[in-house]
Amino acid sequence: MIEITEVPSPFCGIGTDDLSIQVDGVTLKVLANGCAVNTPFFEQAITDTSARVAGQAVSLETAISHAAALLKNTQLPVIGGCATDVNGMRGLLALADRIGAVVDNMNFTSARNNFLALQDSGWMNTTLAEVKNRCDVLMVVGTDLETFAPRFFERYLWNSEAMFMEDTSQRDIIYLGKAPSGDLSTSPNGTKARVLECAVEDLPEVMAVLRALVKGRPIRATEVCGVPVVDLQCIADTLKAAKYGVVTWAAGALAYRQAELTVQMLSEMIKDLNNTTRCSGLPLAGKEGDQTANQVCGWTTGYPARTNFSRGYPEYDPFLNDTNVLLADGEADALVWVQAFNTNSTPPATDLPTIVVGRSGMTFAKEPDVFIPVGTPGIDHAGHAYRMDNVVAIRLKKLRDSGLPSTADVLNAIEQAMQVA
Repeated sequence: MIEITEVPSPFCGIGTDDLSIQVDGVTLKVLANGCAVNTPFFEQAITDTSARVAGQAVSLETAISHAAALLKNTQLPVIGGCATDVNGMRGLLALADRIGAVVDNMNFTSARNNFLALQDSGWMNTTLAEVKNRCDVLMVVGTDLETFAPRFFERYLWNSEAMFMEDTSQRDIIYLGKAPSGDLSTSPNGTKARVLECAVEDLPEVMAVLRALVKGRPIRATEVCGVPVVDLQCIADTLKAAKYGVVTWAAGALAYRQAELTVQMLSEMIKDLNNTTRCSGLPLAGKEGDQTANQVCGWTTGYPARTNFSRGYPEYDPFLNDTNVLLADGEADALVWVQAFNTNSTPPATDLPTIVVGRSGMTFAKEPDVFIPVGTPGIDHAGHAYRMDNVVAIRLKKLRDSGLPSTADVLNAIEQAMQVA
């Protein structure tokens, strides 16, 4: 039994790197600095280590050969999930290129709200380090930041020291749309966050009025979607008076049609503010390897992880290359599901040949044709994963010897087996 300190987490997206974990054989226990997001993932037990074909335990080599045989001569296989580390994503893309597959990250439909805004008009975003050292006003739009990342305020807002602030407890926190679920946004001196609640689907109208107020445009209405315009004017004045304002949101929480226009409105408001002060955006993401998938796919192909290799070269389409759409329309003829982090994230139901390269402990409504349990990056093997701001690749540690192969090992082996299948 040993204790490992300064353990980084691939699960929360915000780059926590100070966990203390007790290792007893293959059993892990978080001793310090865990949270509601990280602790369950670290402490999850290994329940199976053998690969399965049609529900029967087989050797890893047999499972790899069977997977290669299933993928041979497919016309449009889909590789979904994409929850892995940098090397796992590299192996995934090599396999996709070999078999002419569509690559689709499971969180892309939510992230598309960000990508469409970015591709259309660009944005001005910041990093977690800048938030920690410079931010004096944080506005959270349409999401519960405490649920998304329980340690965000502790690590990046209420830190005891900051390079450009004498007293971080003076930071101003504003929630627009959704109220926080707890008191983590309350400052160390007891000041609570300002909260302006409205229905999530009303955010487009509310944000449009807020941007107009930031630009100094006259508003005749006294309220918008139940939010007093005078309160929105107060927020606009606060943002304009800030030395370094930050606006943060989670694209997946904006669950309404054309939510990308709200992200665009946020991004354009941030640009407006930069005419007279400094303000930046901070999209919330990075859980289960979604930032890693898009980063590796981006530097490899020039596109995010919703890309089709069936023509022999990468083609990006944020709508047509959707796993669920391809399955529902009968266009795909095989499914490979890669999920090394979350056992509850299983592949969508389909009658197609299905190969799952996933974390030990997955249970399925329908047993896949091939299931290969793999180690989790940052637990069973070392690796790298990108945090939410996309500028830092976290160096993940190996904590135990489970005997499970990495996702990269398995996908590379399948890709090599395709040469002789």
